[in-house]
Amino acid sequence: MTKRYFSTIALALGLLVGSVSAMAAEEGGLPKAGTNVSDQASLQRGAKLFFNYCVGCHSLKFMRYSRIGEDLGLSEDEVMKNLNFTGANFGETIESHMPAADAAKWFGKAPPDLSLEVRAKTADWVYAYLNSFYLDASRPVGWNNTIFPNASMPNPLWELQGVQTAVKKDGGEEVEKLELSKPGKMTPAEFQQATRDLTNFLEYASEPAALQRKHYGVWVLLFLAGFTFLAYLLKKEYWKDVH
Repeated sequence: MTKRYFSTIALALGLLVGSVSAMAAEEGGLPKAGTNVSDQASLQRGAKLFFNYCVGCHSLKFMRYSRIGEDLGLSEDEVMKNLNFTGANFGETIESHMPAADAAKWFGKAPPDLSLEVRAKTADWVYAYLNSFYLDASRPVGWNNTIFPNASMPNPLWELQGVQTAVKKDGGEEVEKLELSKPGKMTPAEFQQATRDLTNFLEYASEPAALQRKHYGVWVLLFLAGFTFLAYLLKKEYWKDVH
């Protein structure tokens, strides 16, 4: 029985290590997003990009305009003037401009809600995806992506990034690298920072409580340190007469 028990434990650990290794291998080739949800200026820039370039197709159904204003240090007036283009109320959730029926007609299916996109795919994946669009005349939307091949999504940020074209490996179909064939409004470094900000905002949207958790975590640690010190003094008081 003991032998079987340890065999079961060994098998479980092996499966766990294998799963972690597979995940690491899958994400190993992705560039690091370098996001930081504590960077409020980055979150504000990312929010501006999302509401100017993404909300036309994608929703954030688990987020409210009021919550974004509170967390990102924006007043109601700033949110309503600069981020709300649908006429929604300040306390309402963020819905796409595009009717679902039209989205299904134009793209084959409605674009996904992005509330949990970073939690589902990781920040590194989203950042890499935003930087990996290239022109592809064979696709109905005119674009393709090396991270998510044959996606039905066009490049929403092409004016900022410019146009990338694919260099195929040995003249085949495999993409070896992407080259910027037509510059955009931003330099490559500026565009990478912009997509980092957008990814940062989507990471925040995936778990807005992370901001409060980090803030409260400091106070919890201080409380535990103070409690430990008081417990130590109490222990000394109880045991001072014990020989």
